[in-house]
Amino acid sequence: MPNLLQKRWYGYQTVWAFMLMLLLVIFISYYNWVLGLVSMCLVGALAYVMLQAERRFRKEMVQYITDLTFRIKRVEGEAISRLPFGVMLYSEDKTVEWHNRFVTGMFGRGTVVGQPLTELLPPLPQLSRDKREGDHNRSTVEVIINDRNYELTIQADERLIYVHDMTELAVLREKHEDERLALGIIMLDNLDEASQGMDDQQRAALIARVASSLTAWAKQYKVYLRRLSSERYLMMFNHLSLKELEQSRFVILDEVREMTADLKVPMTLSIGLAFGADSISELGELAQSSLDMALGRGGDQAAVKSGQRLSFYGGKTTAVEKRTRVRARVIAHALRDLMQESDRVIIMGHRVPDLDVIGASIGVLKAADMYHVEAHIVLDGVNPAIERIMERIEKDEALRKRFISPDQAMALMSNNTLLIIVDTHKASMTMEPGLVQEARRVVIVDHHRRGEEFINDAVLVYLEPYASSASELVTELLQYIHEKVELSPLEATALLAGITVDTKHFALHTGSRTFEAAGFLRRGGADTVMVQRILKEDLQEYIEKAEIIKHARMIHGHIALAVTEPNRKIPQLLIAQVADTLLNMTNVLASFVISSRPDGMIGISARSLGTMNVQVVMERLGGGGHLTNAAAQLECSQAEAERRLLEVLDEIEKEEGLFE
Repeated sequence: MPNLLQKRWYGYQTVWAFMLMLLLVIFISYYNWVLGLVSMCLVGALAYVMLQAERRFRKEMVQYITDLTFRIKRVEGEAISRLPFGVMLYSEDKTVEWHNRFVTGMFGRGTVVGQPLTELLPPLPQLSRDKREGDHNRSTVEVIINDRNYELTIQADERLIYVHDMTELAVLREKHEDERLALGIIMLDNLDEASQGMDDQQRAALIARVASSLTAWAKQYKVYLRRLSSERYLMMFNHLSLKELEQSRFVILDEVREMTADLKVPMTLSIGLAFGADSISELGELAQSSLDMALGRGGDQAAVKSGQRLSFYGGKTTAVEKRTRVRARVIAHALRDLMQESDRVIIMGHRVPDLDVIGASIGVLKAADMYHVEAHIVLDGVNPAIERIMERIEKDEALRKRFISPDQAMALMSNNTLLIIVDTHKASMTMEPGLVQEARRVVIVDHHRRGEEFINDAVLVYLEPYASSASELVTELLQYIHEKVELSPLEATALLAGITVDTKHFALHTGSRTFEAAGFLRRGGADTVMVQRILKEDLQEYIEKAEIIKHARMIHGHIALAVTEPNRKIPQLLIAQVADTLLNMTNVLASFVISSRPDGMIGISARSLGTMNVQVVMERLGGGGHLTNAAAQLECSQAEAERRLLEVLDEIEKEEGLFE
């Protein structure tokens, strides 16, 4: 019996009372033994009665507790069996040892005792009995069984699983997620070009046709569409509609382009969408940022920013060349002011620079010289692509001294130094990313389609995807940055070489302004013969290219794929040249070349004639570039790189088709 009952409030008092009575009996017996004997008999009788009562109490108490324990165990078993949540015990070999009725109903069949957990439930976290610091080996996972959602709370040390039905919560959670607000902005990104030469009535009719198509599309996907201006619309919709739009891959882009295909310049749309922000104002900022991203990549596409995910859809057409020079003049004047406010200018391009980087850098250097601002070009070693132009620069003592190493540039950096980045907008792709972090003021001049990585804190951004090259953009800036620009023959030739190499001798990605820039440089003394000498091919390199081309094969009908021998190291420049050469073959609309590079990376170069967006393909592999010119670098084997490329091509073919 528990001590609590043995030590009742009257227990010890009764003992002391009997001791007192014995003392009284002894005292009485001392004076009268007859009376003492009688008293002794009475005390003994009383003790006997009390002892029997105590025994009877203990017996009844034991019986009561026994009955209560039996009832509790019986009710406990019934209660556990009827609990509104499941309880499962499993053995060391991960089989079910016992469960309550809830689990029986969960699986919709009889007992599952003896069944392996791996067959009953999806893959679960570790079920070992190892103690984990802090959580006592407790983990939670959600599973779906018979179209219902369950939360499993696993206590591995007890080999116990609690099962809670979370279906209603899951439905509410999904409904809440589907009904969350998303915002979007639609931009008619080439209305002026498409309506050029039209009168007011024709322009209004064109806008009405596009507006009608947009309204029908918005109604189909339950999107609230509000017109803000003749070329700008606001979209309001929920997450469910956003998922449907992404599944449709924004067919409105193709519909509007095809609807206006009869125009000299077809109308295209750019769409920026945002979802997942906590406030509406933040959603609006993200939607505008997505639109800027879509426009920065050349337009005719949709950019979706959902949390940390950034997705692109469309982008099948080449960027439309802007025919106004207003932006170039505004950027030139802003760049002039920034240069004059700086103590020095540092010019830097991307890693493994090409002729476009050298030409654009020399052009920016010339602009700084015209305003007597100290300027330097960062160059980290010479590679085969720029070897010939650097040989000519070495002969020009004044120009040669303007090239410095990244370490020297870092030493020259100050709070008032202006860093100008050409031919890239990604900090990680520059020759020295530390310079970007150190610089207080950064200017970007680039012609590549804008990627997810971007130097957002730049004070001035001149990013025009329609341009053929950074050298073309710098040439235009030079025409507005100073009243009288006098280029030396070597400076003009370097700029022209940059344009020539990026346009493949003016064959690809050229517009009217490309030829205007080339004409300006030719008038400035550019030597076309020197350009041809700079771009001449080495016989050994030509033989190596032929060896690579020999392994090419056709995939998806019009795509040429060449994979070099596994142990053969090929420079990135040669890989790109092979991709260009393959594009000249009959029936080839796009080309991909995969090879190991001397630095241990796997290089992939991609080229197309414009009917296929190779930039999207390379972005899925972690690279980037243009619609017609892109690349990626992977840290894997050649076989793995080839497998991943083929998987991406298959995915794009199933989603929207490879060719326009």
